[in-house]
Amino acid sequence: MHRRTRTVNRHLILIGIVVGLIAICTGVARSADAPADGSLRIANDENTVSIFDGKQPVAHYRFTDVPFKPCVQQWFTPSGINVLRDSPHDHKHHHALMFAVSVDGVDFWSEAANCGKQQHRSLTNLGVSTGDGVTRARFTQQIDWTAPNVEKPLAAERRTIEAWTADDLDASLLVWHTHLEPAGGRESITLGGSHYFGLGLRFIESMDGTGKFFYADGKPGEVVRGAERLTHTRWCAYTAPADGKPVTVAVFDHPTNARHPAAMFTMPNFAYISATLNLTKEPLKIEAAKPLELTYAVALWDGPVEPAKIEKLYRWWVKQISGK
Repeated sequence: MHRRTRTVNRHLILIGIVVGLIAICTGVARSADAPADGSLRIANDENTVSIFDGKQPVAHYRFTDVPFKPCVQQWFTPSGINVLRDSPHDHKHHHALMFAVSVDGVDFWSEAANCGKQQHRSLTNLGVSTGDGVTRARFTQQIDWTAPNVEKPLAAERRTIEAWTADDLDASLLVWHTHLEPAGGRESITLGGSHYFGLGLRFIESMDGTGKFFYADGKPGEVVRGAERLTHTRWCAYTAPADGKPVTVAVFDHPTNARHPAAMFTMPNFAYISATLNLTKEPLKIEAAKPLELTYAVALWDGPVEPAKIEKLYRWWVKQISGK
């Protein structure tokens, strides 16, 4: 009886070791809860990374088991209201908070039959750190941008997403960094696409057609199509009702980004914001020796927020990123 028990225990230990090795080899940490000095913590399973502030969810990121694009599927106000909508019936290719452009003529946005896919390669650097009065929960995903029926990827992306908290920060703040370079031995790639390709946010249905867009310099830009606009601005914001309560979301473009200030795409009839590189008018060539580095932030408040408050947060965030 004791011999059988020891045998069973050895088998269980071996199974645990194998499962752990599989997790390491696939780049997925099975348990990544890592509270630091602050209240932020981060956890993941085989498909999703979740960030919490205490027991309150901050964001859920889907990195595998997605047909075309990893994305932030849910993002919550400080009071717990989710504002993102993933793959709605009218535009199945809109995935909440996502990043996609065209690479060498291959569309990674619209998810048609001949579109490319952003394929998960690994998940690393899950953790929480505190410094300069800011607590950051972060993770990094390595992604291959692959074309249909092509063996080698066109581009490789290193995507890092952080959630920030600070004592005087009354907003949910996510920071998105993309490092994009040619893959498969290519010397260069050319980014292009429609006027809305970029870092895009699709909002929940109650925010469609019911809110107000506003901009850092106070003036909307050119009309592109119907009510769609492109506005060159360091930040773009939108206030609308979510679950019966007003919320405000703002998209920040860092001054070091290519073609700063971003051409912010806005569409009111279904609520959408996208920080773009204006690729329709100016395709962007990326050399292997000089990868593209993009840093954005998205901020989310409960209630309406005045432009001066958004500008103050924008300047504080830029200072934190730049270390100046």
